[in-house]
Amino acid sequence: MSNLKRIIWIASYPKSGNTWIRSLLAHYFMPAGQAPDINNLRNFTTADVRQDFYDAANGAPFKGTDLADWMRVRPAALRLIAQSRPNHHFVKTHCQTIRLEGQDLIPPEVTAGGIYLIRNPFDLAPSFARHQSADIDTAISRMMNPETVMGTPNGIFDMLGRWDDHIHSWTSAPGLKRRVIRYEDLLSKPAKEMRGLLEVFLGQKVDAAKLARAVKATAFANMQKQERELGFTERPEGMTSFFAKGQAGVWKDDLTPTQVARIRAAFLPTLETYYPELLKDTAAVAARA
Repeated sequence: MSNLKRIIWIASYPKSGNTWIRSLLAHYFMPAGQAPDINNLRNFTTADVRQDFYDAANGAPFKGTDLADWMRVRPAALRLIAQSRPNHHFVKTHCQTIRLEGQDLIPPEVTAGGIYLIRNPFDLAPSFARHQSADIDTAISRMMNPETVMGTPNGIFDMLGRWDDHIHSWTSAPGLKRRVIRYEDLLSKPAKEMRGLLEVFLGQKVDAAKLARAVKATAFANMQKQERELGFTERPEGMTSFFAKGQAGVWKDDLTPTQVARIRAAFLPTLETYYPELLKDTAAVAARA
């Protein structure tokens, strides 16, 4: 089975930069002019919710009704995904690295490593609310709920759980070769973060011209322009625009003091580890709740 350790996961809670990093990697690794637009990222990366792999693993069109149905087919679907390319390749996931129905959601036997993206929960909440077509309070409740799941109509799921548990599952998974990237750092220094990812994690000698081209092509304004002109197939139903703001610090305008206090209280230990610079500002706002 060791020869199936081909998947480099691109993992995150939704709305944390997963599409952006996939676009950056596609624009870096593919020949100039051939990089896919936002709707054809599957030409470069795939995802663990692809219906076609589940159909193939199931031996017939897959339509599950619950988590048990999903887990009956998922391990075989992931083996097919691993086999779909001859060498290491990138696969998007929003799942935690936990066990379910006695099986690993992210099986070590198909895993070469993981790129894990984190976004601060104050900015994530309004973005996740748009993604879920929910109000911000509901989105915060989902971020705090260990049972939070997203699913396709055919019963292929993303096991999200709590925002902090999601981070912990990936950043402490035993034996996982990983690179952790904060969305905010990717936003402020995209070339530096990509250089670290390419050199340190992927062992690539960096081509500066290719890197500059990839960063420019995937600037947020360009992603928004593509969505306006082409639409975005991964945009959830009911969501008006996937690439809405793409900034850091929007929570100051988007959240009430009560919402800031809720997020802060729920996730304080993880904030202390990954976002110490936000502790003072959020404490001051939360005190007004």
